[in-house]
Amino acid sequence: MNSLVNPLHVTRFLQVYDDAAAKRGIKLSIGFDFHKYVSIARTTPTKALTSPIFQLDSSPIKSGGGFWMIGLDKNDDVAVLQAVRLYDLSRTNFAEHLAEVFHADPAQHAHPHDGKLCIAPSARNMAGKVAYHGDGWVRKDYRGQSLPKIMAGIAFGVSFAMWAPDFVCGLVARWLLDKGVVAQYGYAHHESGGLRLVEQNVLNEYFLVWLTGNELRSVVDRELAPVV
Repeated sequence: MNSLVNPLHVTRFLQVYDDAAAKRGIKLSIGFDFHKYVSIARTTPTKALTSPIFQLDSSPIKSGGGFWMIGLDKNDDVAVLQAVRLYDLSRTNFAEHLAEVFHADPAQHAHPHDGKLCIAPSARNMAGKVAYHGDGWVRKDYRGQSLPKIMAGIAFGVSFAMWAPDFVCGLVARWLLDKGVVAQYGYAHHESGGLRLVEQNVLNEYFLVWLTGNELRSVVDRELAPVV
């Protein structure tokens, strides 16, 4: 995407979501130091391990190539977390890149019959500037309050302002689709086979969700964001 970003539209869009979080007693902030993010995530009770996509030893993040969000409650305890990073896939695609992130030998983690981590056809069409949105976590006492929608809105707005990517995407478990959590995120598309990992001898499949760059612009570059 090469057209200019309208900073006033983005600011108004983000303000809606920041205000919505504040109404729920959550103070949002954004960080860029992923060493700090991994440290916070590691010490946050009940949060799952940080995805390898945001682990700096397996997938380094350059300055300006990612950001993370944290929401604190009135006691300054962590209530929500989320991270976004940008991939330059001008010479490859998202499916091939996943194989690189999840170790050099994907057969160690993929389906034992075909050795493929990603079979979602659309992942092979995702190239150029691809923003990956993931590692989301909401504390149990704040679930059911539209926090996924709020955090996704912030992720979309900041990603658009910083990079105007060709795609913004994520990988989600099937139960998130079934329970309607993914619908809150606002992604226009989903497809099975986004990531297939053998974890503790069990094959887990994650769905690929995404917006094209033009769809992201239509969501963000407007006068008013949806009421949350």
